Amino acid sequence: MATRLTRSRFVRAALGTAGALALAPSRTFAAATTVPRLIRISVRNIGRPYEGDRPWFATVSPGVDGRDAAVVSFELRRDAIVQLDVIRTALRQRTIVWTTRKELDPGRQELTWYPDYGTPVGTYVMRLTVESSTGARRVYGGQRPVVPGQSRGPVVRVLAVEAACTRRSYAPGNLIRLSVFADARRLTLQTLHCGPEPEYTDRADEMSGVPVGPLVTLPWRAYRRAPQQVRLRAGDWPTGVYTVRLTAKDGRVGFAPFVLRPKTLGASRQAVVVPTNTWQAYNFYDADGDGFGDTWYAGGNPPVVLTRPYRDRGVPPRFHRYDAPFLRWLSVTGKTPDFITDDDLESIPTGDKLRRLYDLIVFPGHTEYETKHVYDVIRRFRDLGGRLISLSANAFFWKVERTRDELQRTKLWRHLGRPEASLLGAQYRANDDGTNQGVYYVTNAEAVPWLFEGTGLKDGSTIGEAVNGYGIEIDATTRSSPPGTIVVAVIPNIFGPGINAEMTYYETAAGARVFNAGTLDFAGSVLTAPVTRMLENLWARMTEPS
Repeated sequence: MATRLTRSRFVRAALGTAGALALAPSRTFAAATTVPRLIRISVRNIGRPYEGDRPWFATVSPGVDGRDAAVVSFELRRDAIVQLDVIRTALRQRTIVWTTRKELDPGRQELTWYPDYGTPVGTYVMRLTVESSTGARRVYGGQRPVVPGQSRGPVVRVLAVEAACTRRSYAPGNLIRLSVFADARRLTLQTLHCGPEPEYTDRADEMSGVPVGPLVTLPWRAYRRAPQQVRLRAGDWPTGVYTVRLTAKDGRVGFAPFVLRPKTLGASRQAVVVPTNTWQAYNFYDADGDGFGDTWYAGGNPPVVLTRPYRDRGVPPRFHRYDAPFLRWLSVTGKTPDFITDDDLESIPTGDKLRRLYDLIVFPGHTEYETKHVYDVIRRFRDLGGRLISLSANAFFWKVERTRDELQRTKLWRHLGRPEASLLGAQYRANDDGTNQGVYYVTNAEAVPWLFEGTGLKDGSTIGEAVNGYGIEIDATTRSSPPGTIVVAVIPNIFGPGINAEMTYYETAAGARVFNAGTLDFAGSVLTAPVTRMLENLWARMTEPS
């Protein structure tokens, strides 16, 4: 297969001024007047800048000559103790990954960080603390800037092999365009079909799958200083989740996931929706270079760009925990639904059209962010007798507005008079980031005997020991839940007295059937007993004629 390289057109963040800049300190103490100031602070790598590098931003590639170290430079007017902390930011976390502390004389000074070969890719905030002989301190950097992209301190990007597809889904035969960032002499590209592989990986920064299409080798020596675009052709492969695995000669790896939808929607009467909006909402990739992820979860309310690489070597957040087990379950049970994305739902004009295409829509992962159009289409689909399965929790929680390839978060659906429980049977109740995990207790087996057939479960039986319980975020019924909603199982008091997680099911006179698992990580257990059999029973119930 011929592969053509072309130069990407990238929208770049403002590069700042051309020279080294003096930073305003982020905080001072009462005795700060005795603390020497740092001036002319800058950062660079030791040899070869990458496109986008600037006085406060530098790119390094561990193990690559000429780009394997970051040098923070500054000038001292008096002797002082200076500490450099290298900080990785994440969801409600700031982790110091390296630190050095030195007594320095007046004049121009440098502190150098050599990241280990295995240092996770992404940007790192370089925080400088100056301490006088009296113990007074002055701190530079370390805080998220008020204006995104306008850093308050030096930032270093650790670059390995990064790539992203310019679209979330393709049809067989479509041209796939990849934006690729790498400092390597050579790259090999292999497309993988995720799910059919005998063993999937548990690593959070790796995707596995069955190779499809040819192995493509690209000389990359001429493209080591700037991002480039690579073009591949999607083959006549089964609909599903795929990834392009990119490997450098020295073993560094990156991934670029995409969904291959069927040639024609409705090839199967069942569709699985891959939560690409939520994947990007939780993506801490830092495209503007201020050291903080371009996501609502790093502070502020920036637009979420759907074309960014995923920070963890290109793997969507929690893919191995929420999505990969379900893909494997579909493969081992021989099920072949259509795979579509949030984008594809957006392109379907009405719920009537969606109902003509499908009988069952499955949301296996975290589907938190949807537009008004998608909410309308899914509700109308349900009203016309369509069946819904949600194997997660906290679904249809936020309304987002989309402009081209950007999402902006607006309001909660429940605050707009459209509570998610009215659609899914239960809705988001609470979150503790996974501190407490609990087992479900079956509460109403007689109302849904088909769900527990062959499992040995009955009222009082528990579900979840095989995975040490469920939780993270939980759903529960409300007054907005449709009439006849059944609480199938419950995790009692998981986040405190009366704060229960509820698994629910309801049917309507129009023929709709809706199941909601009620915990964020339920889909991760679909390969364990008795959940495997429960899901088989649920699938059969949802696909039988009305």
